[in-house]
Amino acid sequence: MTNLSVNINKIATLRNARGGNTPDVIKAALDIERFGAHGITVHPRPDERHITYKDVYDLKKVLTTEFNIEGNPTEDEFVKLVLANKPTQVTLVPDARGQLTSNHGWDTVTHQDYLKKIIATFKNEGIRVSIFVDPDIKMIEAAKITDTDRIELYTESYAKQFLLGYKESAIAPFIEAAKKANELGLGINAGHDLDLQNLQFFAQNIPQLLEVSIGHALTSDALYLGLENAVQMYKRQLA
Repeated sequence: MTNLSVNINKIATLRNARGGNTPDVIKAALDIERFGAHGITVHPRPDERHITYKDVYDLKKVLTTEFNIEGNPTEDEFVKLVLANKPTQVTLVPDARGQLTSNHGWDTVTHQDYLKKIIATFKNEGIRVSIFVDPDIKMIEAAKITDTDRIELYTESYAKQFLLGYKESAIAPFIEAAKKANELGLGINAGHDLDLQNLQFFAQNIPQLLEVSIGHALTSDALYLGLENAVQMYKRQLA
């Protein structure tokens, strides 16, 4: 079964919009664990517009499932944050400062030397490393050389094509990417725009998919379905 890690950034966005501590991000994370999620993901950005650095420290103290911290390691503060908290996994994402959301994977050829160095920094502290990549065979082959433990397939293109009704052509490059990753011994995660409509088809077709990270869609569905029900419905898509 594929693990579900719930990204709680949007819960923090709602809290920050009003100030104070409603909704309580830490309580929400603990409830999400209690509702059956296999992990919690956060993506703290330098402007702290949703998850704050304090949230990361507070979550580390209480979480009992896998803790995944996403971010751009070219930001020194991000590297310090990860090393101080030692999550189960760090997911390296090439976001520009101020970027609205993630929109591309690493160029693992051009940035190979840098990635080797930063990945070693985290792995030497016992932190599992995953790097964000597009479903491009060349990038996956180069990812292997960086010594990352896993790749996270960036799934926006799949979600867009699936919505237009082209699910077979949408999934095709991801199947090939997953086959290559499996051949090379890389673990496979996935995320971005996966939802209740497209998740099951994706999970059924990607061999040895270890984890999906879902936040925006699950939080949006929770407005109608309730948080516990939403978590359970997403888990059922992965069974």
